[in-house]
Amino acid sequence: MQNTLSHIHRFQPASKPGLVPLLLLHGTGGDENDLLGLGAELAPGAALLSPRGNVLENGMPRFFRRLAEGVFDEEDVVRRADELAAFIKEARETYGLEAPVAVGFSNGANIAAALLYRHPQALAGAVLMRAMLPLRKKPEVELPGTPVLILSGAVDPIVPAANVGLLAENLRQAGAAVTHETQLTGHGLVRQDLDIAKTWLRSHFPAA
Repeated sequence: MQNTLSHIHRFQPASKPGLVPLLLLHGTGGDENDLLGLGAELAPGAALLSPRGNVLENGMPRFFRRLAEGVFDEEDVVRRADELAAFIKEARETYGLEAPVAVGFSNGANIAAALLYRHPQALAGAVLMRAMLPLRKKPEVELPGTPVLILSGAVDPIVPAANVGLLAENLRQAGAAVTHETQLTGHGLVRQDLDIAKTWLRSHFPAA
């Protein structure tokens, strides 16, 4: 099923009751179809909500503008995070969903982190795969016990270890329950990432 609302997106209804829905957020150049298979693997039977980023960079969809690789347009990050929070509210009302867990890769993980910074009530938790610090300013919100899994690559050429370490620390200081795992790999995902994410989701969001 595909509707527009404020974002072009795909929605797959749950086939099993009691599972938290997943908000799937693609990386640069992806679209609303990219992570559907991943979502189905991580939480079989859960509802899947997968929007397309509203920004184009050389024809490639993204969730916010950047000035250079690893250098974000922070005003646009704020604007697009606010837009995405509004979309989540729209989609929850349209499809009758509870607050989702964001599952984001790269640019999608960064906008999910920005959502945590600005709209903590929009998400039940987050899986941030190859994330970076979305905003230099620390979050001014409280995330009391919000489960967050950060999956990093030890030899990621795009994400400096100190940068993602600061993201994890900022979220912890805001009260989130952060698990940060690092695999001996680069920016791409490996099997261990998916296995860790699947186990983490089952542990923190068991079927009701």
